[in-house]
Order: sequence, then structure tokens, then C-alpha cells
Amino acid sequence: MDHFLGLDSFYSVVFVLAVAVLAGLVKGVVGFAMPMIFISGLTLVLPPEQALAALIVPTLVTNGWQALRQGIGNAIQTVVQFRPFLACGLVMLVISAQLVRVLDARVLYGLIGAPVALFAALQLAGWHPKLAQRSARIEAAVGGVAGFIGGMSGIWGPPTVGYLTAIDTPKQEQMRAQGVIYGLAAVALAGSHIQTGVLRAASLPLTLTVLPFALVGVWLGFRIQDRIPQAAFRSVTLVVLVLAGANLLRRAVFG
Repeated sequence: MDHFLGLDSFYSVVFVLAVAVLAGLVKGVVGFAMPMIFISGLTLVLPPEQALAALIVPTLVTNGWQALRQGIGNAIQTVVQFRPFLACGLVMLVISAQLVRVLDARVLYGLIGAPVALFAALQLAGWHPKLAQRSARIEAAVGGVAGFIGGMSGIWGPPTVGYLTAIDTPKQEQMRAQGVIYGLAAVALAGSHIQTGVLRAASLPLTLTVLPFALVGVWLGFRIQDRIPQAAFRSVTLVVLVLAGANLLRRAVFG
């Protein structure tokens, strides 16, 4: 089975499945970071392109679940509410996905990772900036940045969560918004990487195998998230953001 999945040993298979459960658990608690954990873990035993292909189906399915937890009506309302973010993000995602085999993303990781980690660390230290009001221009700009890095790496969470945190989004609304934003982005990512050849018949067995393990992790994470208050949710989210930013910086330095 290990060779069927493109892995070189039984222990590699166990490791990949454990990463899937962990990624799902964290996503269920804070609503994001599944791609970050997948890529960070799977690239220890897989080439980056294969690791990217492995996360596509789990992110697509789990984001759909997250987006629809409060019903399809609320999900549609969120699409309308965040339409500047979604429109710019999806356009930039499709564009950058075509560059995944051409551009070195390390500079981009550094440019995104540093401000994200700094922003979250300052908030944990007690600095709480707020946007006086939502701005379509700022929202579109953040969406474009998130989409561009997401198309190249499958990781679009940090800029999105930074923005949602800055506008002080309530817990349930933030979870739903992340599910909608990441879910639509995952559809675009899957379509783009079918075209680029990253997602193909040879990579389907692995992404379909890790899916149920990721779902178990998300289910456990949702149970935890439903029980924590808004303040604790915000703190956990910021801690994960710091780790996400640090991880992007690691990839910028070490590849």
C-alpha cells in the first residue's frame, strides 16, 4: 500500500495519516491551518508537489463542512458579505496556480510570514488594532494577497485570519467565513491544479486516503471549538497565526 500511495515505507504511511488527523483537529478548533500543517508535515516524506496534491481533496471537503455548519442560508449570506475578498482572492489564486512550477515562492513566503507573525504576536502582547469600519479596498487587497500565496502553496489562511481578527469577527461568524472563503478557494485550487497536472490520477489515491483521517480530526476539533469562549478562541487563533507566520518564514529561509 505504501508504494501505491507514493510513500516508501509503512511508517511513512502512518506518519502521513497522523499529520492528517492533527491538521483536521487544529482546523476544527480555529477554522484554518490545515494546509499549513499538511505541507509542513508531508514535505518531510514527500516532494512538495505531491504534498500539495494530497491536501486538495481534504481541504475541499472539510471547508464545505465548516461553511455549512450553520446552514446554507448563512453560508450564502457570508458569500455576499465578503464578495470583494472572494472575487479578488479567486482571481489571484487562479493566476498564481499557473506559476507554481515556474516561480520560487521563498521570497513571497518571507514577505507574508513576517508581518503575519508580527501582527499576531503584538496582539497576544496586548495590542489590539481595529479597523474603524470595513473597507472594500482593504478587503479586496487582503483577498488578493491570500489568493496569490494560496495558489502557489495551498496556504491562504494567515492573511485571511489576520483580516477577520482585525475587524473583530465573532467566533461562529469567523468560522463560517473561513469555511466559505477557503472552500471556494479550494474549488478553484483543485480546478487550477487539474489543469497544471499537480492533481492527476496518480495523486488521487493519497489525497482520498488521507481524507477520512482529516475528517475525524475536524470532528474532534469542532467539539472542542464549540465549548471554548470567544476570548479563548481569539487567543488560540493568534497563537496558531504566530506559528503559521513562523512556518512561512522557515520555508522562506530553508525552502
